[in-house]
Amino acid sequence: MANQDALYAEAVATYGAALERLARAYETDAEKSRDLLQDIHVALWQSLSRFEGRCSMRTWVYRVAHNVATSQVIRRRAGPTLVGLDELDETPAAIDTEGALDTHRALERLQALVRRLKPLDRQLMLLYLEGVDAASIGEVTGLSAGNVATKIHRIKAVLARRFHDTEAR
Repeated sequence: MANQDALYAEAVATYGAALERLARAYETDAEKSRDLLQDIHVALWQSLSRFEGRCSMRTWVYRVAHNVATSQVIRRRAGPTLVGLDELDETPAAIDTEGALDTHRALERLQALVRRLKPLDRQLMLLYLEGVDAASIGEVTGLSAGNVATKIHRIKAVLARRFHDTEAR
């Protein structure tokens, strides 16, 4: 248990800010974001009793965090409809972009587009935005590094197109 606590303290010190960003990316409501972050921390602490070092601590932390967040999204499927990349590319933009030249609003638009992705696509994009390389993302998701790179390239293209479509409105 002492080792579990030490691993948890190390993980939080190193990845705490990334976990907060992840929770905010999955939940727009501040209260729900805090609840999700708390659930992630509980799951992470519990999981560290099984951590054997077969993967990096970063991979373990991201895997646990994304699994918790994705599970919550799937449980709430009755909420906003999650769409695939093709559907996202074809749906009308629902984001108000008047005067969206400032960085804050641009970031909000990007986050809104990412939130609309299906859980796996969202997970890939969030890990990519955190600076995680394709091989490490593959360890987290179970996909090959080549598949990860291809999917990220495709997601980025669709997001860029949708981002600019909403900007033009």
